[in-house]
Amino acid sequence: MAAAVKVYGPPLSTAVSRVLACLLEKDVPFQLLPVNMARGEHKKPDYLKIQPFGQVPAFQDESITLFESRAISRYICDKYANQGNKLFGTNPLEKASIDQWLEAEGQSFNPPSSVLVFQLAFAPRMKLKQDENLIKQNEAKLAKVLDVYEKRLGESRYLAGDEFTLADLSHLPNGQYLVNATDRGELFLSRKNVERWWGEISSRESWKKVVEMQNSPPPSA
Repeated sequence: MAAAVKVYGPPLSTAVSRVLACLLEKDVPFQLLPVNMARGEHKKPDYLKIQPFGQVPAFQDESITLFESRAISRYICDKYANQGNKLFGTNPLEKASIDQWLEAEGQSFNPPSSVLVFQLAFAPRMKLKQDENLIKQNEAKLAKVLDVYEKRLGESRYLAGDEFTLADLSHLPNGQYLVNATDRGELFLSRKNVERWWGEISSRESWKKVVEMQNSPPPSA
């Protein structure tokens, strides 16, 4: 039996949680290894060998190392195509449809939602001053993106069609914070189709397990 893959980073990280959800969907055994960013472990030479930008996650599968969460997720889906849930299509058209919505997440949804997650969920915890202008600007940007999603999700059950795919999964990390840890959940819940979609994807067993990991106390040093 192949050795478990290794994921470095805290599950509270949106990028780390994206990879964890994918591994759980694909039934891939993994080992989650903590990286104490407060102590600067992500900037140490040994860590930079596997994550040259000094961020999380880092990912190891035997001799292979990867460091970008969406690329890691695609790799997992391709390597373990015949196990777990099918997340990345079986023909060129399916894959292209999934890829275009995965790109929409990365290019259109992620930038404003990441700003909002930091400003609304993390800045208060870190005792940092919130930038109200930045919040307002990115709330408007995200609303436009979700208007597009609302139309699309009126035409199909999920973003890339009628099956749950990597395109939907990739929205879970930022969506989780916005809906459950800020007062901007209405961005999702006020749109009928988006609300239905969010309810379905966020109630998957894989994501529930990730949220449990996020809510568990970190291992002691």
